[in-house]
Amino acid sequence: MKNISILFENDHCIVFDKPAGLPVQGGAKVGISLDRLLAQTRSPRPLLVHRLDKDTSGIILVAKHKEAAARFSALFSKGKGAGITKQYLGVCAGRPPRDSGNIRLGLDIRGIEKKSETAYRRLSETRGFSLLELELGTGRMHQIRRHLAGIGNPILGDDKYGDFSLNKELHKTRGLKRLLLHGYRLIISENAAGFPLDITAPLPDYFGPFVSGIFMPPEAQPF
Repeated sequence: MKNISILFENDHCIVFDKPAGLPVQGGAKVGISLDRLLAQTRSPRPLLVHRLDKDTSGIILVAKHKEAAARFSALFSKGKGAGITKQYLGVCAGRPPRDSGNIRLGLDIRGIEKKSETAYRRLSETRGFSLLELELGTGRMHQIRRHLAGIGNPILGDDKYGDFSLNKELHKTRGLKRLLLHGYRLIISENAAGFPLDITAPLPDYFGPFVSGIFMPPEAQPF
């Protein structure tokens, strides 16, 4: 599939580096999506086991057969307690209250408030922005974006929960066009997956004006 890098593949799964703007799953108003591309290029079609927002770039894993799909779906639904770690890098407005911490905010999911948790670690900051390493404790829709907006530090480029006037200014002055949130690391223990997995995905080029020469390179270390 053109412009979609394969980071890892074995008999059980494929790990892709999904570009921003590509939906994972098709729908009535969706033209191209990852699952449709898989149906066109792979036989049998790999199976989705988790999601990544359309506007978020980075790591996504698909299963190559039904048994693997059942195993990975269960792992992703249980999260870190099941031996799986998902880490993101994001550039946010301002500076979170502490160098590291946990954001615990209930999120409305289809009219029901659900408990949710996101861990963060500030890697560096300058000029009113912070580079954060983020880790999901739960997997609610748009969780990281909603949590950062909820504490007053929205992800840059977020056109749904973000600071719209700041995004507009940065579009003019720095060429901001994309959500600055990237799923950069996936770790699954050997006991959980049947084989060890520790995959990272490089930051897309459009992060450059906000990280190059400003922020220190992130350490590829789990929390």
